[in-house]
Amino acid sequence: MTVEIIILAMVAAFLGLRLYSVLGKRTGHEQEPLTRGMDTPAVKRPASIERPQLDDKPAPLTPGTSTVFDIAAEPGIRQILASDRTFDVGRFREGSKAAYAMILEAFWSGDREQLRTLCDDEVYQSFADSIDQRTARGETLENRLVRIDEARIVDAEYEAPMARITVRFDADIAAVVRGPDGELVAGSLTDAVETHDLWTFARDLRSNDPNWILVETDQA
Repeated sequence: MTVEIIILAMVAAFLGLRLYSVLGKRTGHEQEPLTRGMDTPAVKRPASIERPQLDDKPAPLTPGTSTVFDIAAEPGIRQILASDRTFDVGRFREGSKAAYAMILEAFWSGDREQLRTLCDDEVYQSFADSIDQRTARGETLENRLVRIDEARIVDAEYEAPMARITVRFDADIAAVVRGPDGELVAGSLTDAVETHDLWTFARDLRSNDPNWILVETDQA
């Protein structure tokens, strides 16, 4: 029993390190990440991602009582609201969760076209380099986003015309890496791994495009 626990702990640590190697840095030539899985249904891919699109009537901010954002993010959110009265912080948070799922799924499947539409050039290149390295090794990922436990805005800033919002994602991911012949290299779809990521999304508030793109990733 003790040996089994040690082995599971080693696998979880290995998966966490490989996931952070890609998602935990803004740029670089990292290895690809792994996600954790379980028998829980995976998050469904939405038909479209209006990376936080907005309502015409944004919800009012109540200082110190929000369950959507940290107090530290409030000044930046107010600046964004002052420049874009259609901005809705709750709607943004929900859109960021959809973006998180879509970007992870696109990376795991090697969908460069999807990544190109959701990330800026620097982040896209980091993902693309990791996909190339994975392909060269003949490896494939069988990862699954089990659930997003929490998505919370931890920082926001506005330097005209660009708005930037950082979201902390606490999620459970099932991750499996298979080799060239389909052999198991690492991971398990029955044991989810906890991940804690900080993703920053940006948007030019002068643009008619309501979509936000991923411009930076880090580990929480």
